[in-house]
Amino acid sequence: MAFTFTDENVEEIIATGQPVVIDFWATWCGPCIAMAPTIDELAAEYEGKAVIGKYNVEEESDFAGKNRIMALPTILFYKNGEKTTIRLAGSQTKENLKAKIEELIAL
Repeated sequence: MAFTFTDENVEEIIATGQPVVIDFWATWCGPCIAMAPTIDELAAEYEGKAVIGKYNVEEESDFAGKNRIMALPTILFYKNGEKTTIRLAGSQTKENLKAKIEELIAL
């Protein structure tokens, strides 16, 4: 199951330095809902290697605003406490997400 990121916990999780993948989503976003099972699968698959989770922009907004999230879904990747240059927008295949997660872990 994907981790639930909130404005209260997201900075703390990123600060651990481990690889972090954040899927910014909303309940009204069709592509976000379609990708939800894939995000859950990847969270289980990479448990212990990366924190993979979801940030609901309807319930939270501060962190989304800081990261200029303008389109959903948007997926950001963090490592060593910092945002990486890896950024995905729009619906993604599981294969593409896995490739980006592997790229993140290898950084």
